[in-house]
Amino acid sequence: MSDELLLPDELASVLEPLWRALPCSQAMTQLVVAQPGEPERVACVQQLLAAPALARHPQHWALASGLWLYIDELDRSHRIAQERDADATCNYWHAIMHRREGDFCNSKYWFRRVGKHPAMKTLGPAYDPFDFVDRVAGAYRQGPTPAELVDLQRQEWRALFAWCAGR
Repeated sequence: MSDELLLPDELASVLEPLWRALPCSQAMTQLVVAQPGEPERVACVQQLLAAPALARHPQHWALASGLWLYIDELDRSHRIAQERDADATCNYWHAIMHRREGDFCNSKYWFRRVGKHPAMKTLGPAYDPFDFVDRVAGAYRQGPTPAELVDLQRQEWRALFAWCAGR
């Protein structure tokens, strides 16, 4: 992945087809998703999730939720996150999913349940998920989408995905 997502070698090689088809610099361009993922990307993620390296990973469910968000498949991500609502990592994916669907109050509810997730540390001391939700909400209402918010969305995704992969 061109954005230097550090993953264990086995996972990196399994996920390489998705990174080639949809580099991070082209993914998650919508702060609030208007359309679900494209069918060929859905098929790619389904195939990747069946790969032994991913299927047997201890954080398989969290990685799956993140991959669905990566291709804008909010409903699929939501189903996974909802099944594990006692887990801070799934709550984090859940919060991101609700922000990306434009349900900003619900996103903040899930961020409150997350607390301080270890992955947030890699985003720096200025990262505040509640402020980010507010900034996305403002941009959504006023348009157009500021590039720095899309970039922060990608950074947030990379931080949580890498944290899950390293567990």
